[in-house]
Amino acid sequence: MARRRHHPPFARVQRWGYRVSAGLSTKDFPGPDLPLTHTACESFESSVELRATTDHAATTSSVTASSATDSSAVDHGSVDLSALDLVPTATEASPEAISTTVIELPAATPAPGFAAFGFAPELLEALEAIGYQEPSPIQKAAIPELLLGRDLVGQAQTGTGKTAAFALPLLAGLDPAQRTPQVLVLTPTRELAIQVADSFSSYAAKLPQLRVLPIYGGSDFREQIARLKRGVQIVVGTPGRVMDHMRQGTLDLSGLRSLVLDEADEMLRMGFIDDVEWVLGQLPEQRQVVLFSATMPAEIRRISHQYLNNPAEITIRTKGSDASRIRQRCITVNGPQKLEALCRVLEAESKQGVIIFARTKAITVTVAEELEARGYDVAVLNGDVAQNQRERTIERLKSGTVDVLVATDVAARGLDVERISLVINYDIPFDAEAYVHRIGRTGRAGRNGDAILFVTPRERRFVNGLERAVGRPIEPMEIPTNATINQNRLDRLRQRLTAGLEPQAETSSGVRAEERALLAEMLQRVGQESGAGFEQLALAALQLAVGDQPLLMQGDESWLRQGGQQRDGRRGERLAPGGPGAGQPRRGPREQAGPPEANMERFRIEVGWRDRVKPGNIVGAIANEAGLNGRSIGRIQIFDAHSLVDLPKGMPEDVFNGLQRLRVMNRELQISRVRE
Repeated sequence: MARRRHHPPFARVQRWGYRVSAGLSTKDFPGPDLPLTHTACESFESSVELRATTDHAATTSSVTASSATDSSAVDHGSVDLSALDLVPTATEASPEAISTTVIELPAATPAPGFAAFGFAPELLEALEAIGYQEPSPIQKAAIPELLLGRDLVGQAQTGTGKTAAFALPLLAGLDPAQRTPQVLVLTPTRELAIQVADSFSSYAAKLPQLRVLPIYGGSDFREQIARLKRGVQIVVGTPGRVMDHMRQGTLDLSGLRSLVLDEADEMLRMGFIDDVEWVLGQLPEQRQVVLFSATMPAEIRRISHQYLNNPAEITIRTKGSDASRIRQRCITVNGPQKLEALCRVLEAESKQGVIIFARTKAITVTVAEELEARGYDVAVLNGDVAQNQRERTIERLKSGTVDVLVATDVAARGLDVERISLVINYDIPFDAEAYVHRIGRTGRAGRNGDAILFVTPRERRFVNGLERAVGRPIEPMEIPTNATINQNRLDRLRQRLTAGLEPQAETSSGVRAEERALLAEMLQRVGQESGAGFEQLALAALQLAVGDQPLLMQGDESWLRQGGQQRDGRRGERLAPGGPGAGQPRRGPREQAGPPEANMERFRIEVGWRDRVKPGNIVGAIANEAGLNGRSIGRIQIFDAHSLVDLPKGMPEDVFNGLQRLRVMNRELQISRVRE
């Protein structure tokens, strides 16, 4: 009599989180075990109904799969649940009676949220502790593919939850007993490496036997070696430091199971692609490769074709509602006036945390010093900041000790700080990809955010390219006026006063109540001594709260409209082809020139009539170097050996230094301020 055989492969389906309702009929099978084929499923919410029936001559199977349509805009590789072909070996019919065993299982109730993936309870507890409830679109699409062991190429913007999309399934497949690295994640910057390592650690909080190690330049190499020797399962690092450990033989990747290339387009932009390919060439043949990128340049596409094996491709297209979470605006301002415009924007935009992106390290320092002088809690993050100081700065930003961070692109890569609600592009980025990554520091994980871009008149033409990159228009924005700023200041003061009237939380010793009693006693005593009423006392207290700075801004704001207007005077005559004096040589300074206007500053340059210089030469040279609109350059007075030029106030030091070396008519300007 043929042996009765059990077929457990159905458990594999349930392991990956697909709900199984099975009525299984088993019978004598003279042939080998029935095969089970399972490629992938369209959605992790798929339900599978399996029913296998056999008789003495043949076995048939039927599979029906119904997928819940996902509301997210997901475009990925074709995935399906193949029919399970159960093909027994034909045998002679048996005259004996056929016995059949039927097991009926009730239909499983759909598991909610991340539980539907079939993760271990420890992972689900950790996700619940950090507030993860429903998977994001990238997580819904990527996690089932990675659980099946497939290579994957994912294209999604920052802030969509892609770290959890690759971290959770890789954690689910780790072997805690293996002491050598099983997962390697390459990131373009140290900050992103720390961020990803922290995410892995938070997801594995209930798995104490798993160890995560970030390795990057600027930290102690020997400490990293010691931790690698003690054993780690997950390594997150920058390409350069990973290569150093591999060449030293301190990073054993012989047991590696998965490699993740995070922010691959940024690694390409920073020149790390050759290093990445070197690392790929040293890895075991059998490994899973996961590539995530916000954009997909041709070079990244080539790497995916060369090093990934038939990868699943997932693209998350941002819906209009998702993109609208980041309000994008653009301010056109002349270069020397950007600092003043920045301060006005910060005054008018009441935000919790702000990141200001600048093009160079020198500009970050200049901007931070100016903001600090105006009373802002500001910090700098650039390539000159030591690693331990960087980490402290990020922690201060998260805790609220610092409200404004001035950073370069590379230094702020990978920052994920919940309280960042405003990103200011003080300098326009070099390419659209950098702009996408910059504004991605806000509006993350479903939160709202704002992004403001500063451009000079000459840079205005580049905005169209940025709009194409983000797929939506960037609204024009005016520089806040005195009236707007004053109203904002009054609103903030009123909010502080209202908050002060609310009951204060008392400490265990009742210190708050005691302090309020002392303050009330002081008010009563001062009122009795001075004869002042409570209204006068309250006004005096408000003035103390305001401090020495004036409550209302009353400075000159004519420069706010200067860019779009042409002033009367000599400069207007020079620019108007048919105006008075057009085409006439200017042989000396204008009579009764007088001091510069209130919003202008006078400079001396060491070129004059003897150098055959003309006003157009001066205007063109200064406008190109300083990023100014020619119309914002004021009065020009040309003498025999030198000239005087009125320029907008607030010229940055680096622009001033550049103008000193600028040559006009083959002579250096040697610009200097005129002290009158």
